Amino acid sequence: GIGTGTHGGNDQLAMGTDGFTEMIRYALDRGITYLDTADMYNTHVYLRVALQEVPRDKYFIQTKTRATTPEVVRADVDRFIPVMRCKYIDTLLIHCMTSGDWLTNMEPVMEELSKIKETGKVKAVGVSCHGMPPLEASLKTDWCDVQLVRINPFGSKMDGTPEEGAALIRQMKEKGRGVIGMKIFGEGTLENADQRYESIKWVLTNQLADSFTIGFTSKEQIAEVLDMMEKVQKESA
Repeated sequence: GIGTGTHGGNDQLAMGTDGFTEMIRYALDRGITYLDTADMYNTHVYLRVALQEVPRDKYFIQTKTRATTPEVVRADVDRFIPVMRCKYIDTLLIHCMTSGDWLTNMEPVMEELSKIKETGKVKAVGVSCHGMPPLEASLKTDWCDVQLVRINPFGSKMDGTPEEGAALIRQMKEKGRGVIGMKIFGEGTLENADQRYESIKWVLTNQLADSFTIGFTSKEQIAEVLDMMEKVQKESA
């Protein structure tokens, strides 16, 4: 998938709407249909522009809310959908939990999101966590449909070690959750192509993610990753 929050979304915003749109259309043509965004990235409008006249069933949008009350999360959903002109949100995450007590603190928001899911405005709900305590806490609830988890074999921009992260992911999968990987390239810190390939291979061969998001800023980057994925598949055949 394409992430739109590299360095808080600044990298994608710097592309301008024309450059961003060209990249998104290229990705769709190459079969990448999962688009990851968030309210705090300020890229909702960019996606609205990029997806003009693209049929809604041709892409999957995941966004995130920082709401801490039921009232605000309802208002967020009612704002996000028309801003992106997306009719519905495929996955809505509670964004960036950093504390192990988030299940208690965010319980009213979780309950409201479950109600919103019943209306069809949101198809699935979940959480993105930054830190081992919130990740470990997430396993204590059956509320999550999807989790966004930082994972790569180098421990770059991650929570704990790669081995610790992989162990938690396996527990999430045992609970039947969709797991989406992020920071596959350590938010740009894996500058060597060999390292990037090693990371993709590690994630794919260990089946650590049902999907993963990378903060692309060019068509060339997309082509490189697709080539790497194809190479992993051939080597594994």
